[in-house]
Amino acid sequence: MEERSGIITMKGNPLTLTGKEVRVGDSAPACELLANDLSPKKLSSYQGKICVISTVPSLDTPICDMQTRRFNKEAANLSANVIILTISMDLPFAQKRWCGAAGADKVVTLSDHRDAAFGNGFGVLIKELRLLARAVFIIDTKGIVRYVQIVREVASEPDYNAVISALNKLV
Repeated sequence: MEERSGIITMKGNPLTLTGKEVRVGDSAPACELLANDLSPKKLSSYQGKICVISTVPSLDTPICDMQTRRFNKEAANLSANVIILTISMDLPFAQKRWCGAAGADKVVTLSDHRDAAFGNGFGVLIKELRLLARAVFIIDTKGIVRYVQIVREVASEPDYNAVISALNKLV
């Protein structure tokens, strides 16, 4: 498995990402995740829609909570052809509980806890923690990666304006 260092930090400490780096213009790697009801969900099942994929280390942390709430709010103003996915290593039960408590009904949460297929496929699995790095990807209707933002400091929020600007160019 490919490893990359010097990409992200946590509180200033460098971490290692595993998996191949995904770049703009690449086909979105195939992977299977778990929905909140434990059913398998292939990323390719969203082909035909523009997918904003927000990855977070854990919904039960303040920054991840803020990020997911922000994307849930943004989702209310988007075209029906756009879906926002939040992917983490949290168990599906925890994701479902968080969504209920937060009133997050516009984003779809998916779990990568079983085999880290998304994390390794998209190159955002943190080796030292077995959590996903904070990142945002935009995949077009044909399954091509059109935007990548890997947040350098895990304890920081993504640049939401840059994400929305990139999304508006595709809609």
